[in-house]
Amino acid sequence: MVSYRNAVAADADDVMKFWAVAAEDSHRPPDSADAVLRLIERDPSALILAVDNDVVVGSIIAGWDGWRCHLYRLAVAPTHRRQGIARQLVALAEERFISYGGTRADAMVLDDNEQAHRIWTTSGYARQPEWSRWVKPLWPISNS
Repeated sequence: MVSYRNAVAADADDVMKFWAVAAEDSHRPPDSADAVLRLIERDPSALILAVDNDVVVGSIIAGWDGWRCHLYRLAVAPTHRRQGIARQLVALAEERFISYGGTRADAMVLDDNEQAHRIWTTSGYARQPEWSRWVKPLWPISNS
């Protein structure tokens, strides 16, 4: 049976293993257990996990900066998809935002991740065509 809880420091390595199997991981620097630990230390409620028999089967990061509500890293294990886990993770993240007084949430979704588009659409999210995302890498860039 799947249960939902906030991640703790002891989950960092399991989250990384889970993301390697279940999450899209292109177009950015690789995630690390250290980054997960920093997130948990800074905001212990931000990383919400779905767990089945002590195994991570789903995740979402519900980032709240005091102004905006941002959603990242929604992922569900291939073995557990189409069971409502992603919808429940989104709902839990939205509850977190509402409890802080958040008024609008946004989700980071790759344009070519069509499987993800379905869950966001069915959860009431829509692409916002008038905005573009601007990014600047903060990690070292190799000249090779």
